[in-house]
Amino acid sequence: MPVDGCRRVARRAFVVLVLLLAAGTAAAGRPCEEHALDARTAERAVNLALDTRARLDGSGATLALIGRAGQNLSQYGLRYSHFGFAWRDHPKGVWRVVHQLNECGSDRSEIYDEGLANFFLDDLWKMEAVILIPSKALQQRLGELLSTRRHLGFHQPRYNMVAYPLSTRYQNSNQWALEVIAAAESEAAPVTTREQAQQWLRRAGYQPTELRIDTLARLGARLTRVNIAFDDHPGELRWADRIRTVTVDSVFTFVAAREPGAMRSEVVPR
Repeated sequence: MPVDGCRRVARRAFVVLVLLLAAGTAAAGRPCEEHALDARTAERAVNLALDTRARLDGSGATLALIGRAGQNLSQYGLRYSHFGFAWRDHPKGVWRVVHQLNECGSDRSEIYDEGLANFFLDDLWKMEAVILIPSKALQQRLGELLSTRRHLGFHQPRYNMVAYPLSTRYQNSNQWALEVIAAAESEAAPVTTREQAQQWLRRAGYQPTELRIDTLARLGARLTRVNIAFDDHPGELRWADRIRTVTVDSVFTFVAAREPGAMRSEVVPR
């Protein structure tokens, strides 16, 4: 399924380096499995965080969209599964990541504000990151939303990994971030609710990713995973095995199309 957005592992290694990098990280989501990361995996995650921080520092940006390869989505033609906002104008003066996380495979989610190291110390499928730096104007508007905590008003705690982009019944992690972007992008009229954000996205031409998921696969997922539902999708699409949802690729494509000067780059393991 196309979104990770979930805490899956307890992180105990490289504590000193992580604390230095994160400069006092916020409490993360509860781990689904209490097992320690092996030393090599933790080292690679911290190196990825350091390389990402260096890339962000060199960009001159104060805010960027940052994604990770948390799940293997190659069967859907996708590389990255989850993204949030890397924000430097944080009161603590360091790069932080603000993003939504599913709570331990449950049907609930929370919004987290944590250091770059924590963002990657999460049992990722691949130690790879993607960065999209929008215009200075959009950086400023998104920063204002985060600093005034208005981003929390777009959070729906009922989590669905494949939430339909034009429904407010559930929400996945990428959908939350996209709706925050809609609130920041809208200049003609204030966007303060999820309904308004989705209306703006429809008018702005946002195109979700369409996945082919047949009936048996949907039934199996629904019976075994409480964080997957399909009842928010229109019947004419669902019964044709066409599942539309918000992915990193669809959001980055949408933002880049609206902002020709947006800079995208990948950070790969060293």
